[in-house]
Amino acid sequence: MNKKRRKGKSQSTRPARITPPRWVRFEASEIEELVAELARKGYGPSMIGVILRDQYGIPLVKPLTGKSILEILREKGLAPQIPEDLMNLIKKAVNIRRHLSEHPKDTNSMKGLIEVESKIRRLVKYYKREGVLPPDWTYDPEKAKLLISSAS
Repeated sequence: MNKKRRKGKSQSTRPARITPPRWVRFEASEIEELVAELARKGYGPSMIGVILRDQYGIPLVKPLTGKSILEILREKGLAPQIPEDLMNLIKKAVNIRRHLSEHPKDTNSMKGLIEVESKIRRLVKYYKREGVLPPDWTYDPEKAKLLISSAS
């Protein structure tokens, strides 16, 4: 029985060319200021990209500025301390733990928690190896609950 079915291929495709489109009316410095302004409002890097695409008509930041959104945020000192993908997994684990405290016999959620926390551990190992996280950083579910409540 195959419980983990393959996912579909339906998704948007990135532009074929790397050069910036001619119809974008923003300069690189203006885009960097927009990114910094949105980060100060509390948006994460992926949400900033979505806002720039949908509201400002900027398809991709990297061809226009030569830097990714995260690189711009690091230069301005606005980058998140914990990478966004890791933080989303931690939020998911905290929500599953909260659910399990109310419904302790939910074994499917328990299995989901085990899977999410193993993803967190693998990602932490990768980020430590790459130098994104400090070598002494560890995932602790109790600290994670406090981290999520303080981030909100």
